[in-house]
Amino acid sequence: MGLMSARKLLKNRKKFRWAGKDYKTRVLGLFEKSDPLEGKSQAKGIVLEKVQKEAKQPNSAMRKCCKVQLIKNGKQVTAFIPGNLAQKFVDEHDEVMIERIGGKQGRAKGDIPGVRFQVIKVNDQPLSRLVHGKIEKGRR
Repeated sequence: MGLMSARKLLKNRKKFRWAGKDYKTRVLGLFEKSDPLEGKSQAKGIVLEKVQKEAKQPNSAMRKCCKVQLIKNGKQVTAFIPGNLAQKFVDEHDEVMIERIGGKQGRAKGDIPGVRFQVIKVNDQPLSRLVHGKIEKGRR
């Protein structure tokens, strides 16, 4: 390259940006399209069933999770239930609020494979306060 080559350099840079995965995902909005929460941080859903996921090596625990069907778009996701004996407060057909767990780049966090969300509210009662015995579970 030499003098008078700026236009060609700019054109090439514009063209080859599309080879990068990060640029393409951001510009085409592919994350929002594939994301069950549609780009939002939280969503409400109905509990379909309670399940247990086995932790990855080297841990050997059964992590308490639940299958949730989102109200806004009907998609099903698996959500982790955090807290000691917190699964007692989550029953089938309860309305729960879920949020992202916050692992690296939207992946699963910790040793639970394929779980990207966690329960924060059950029937509009904060799960953390239920676990600590500050409030009782509300009826729906």
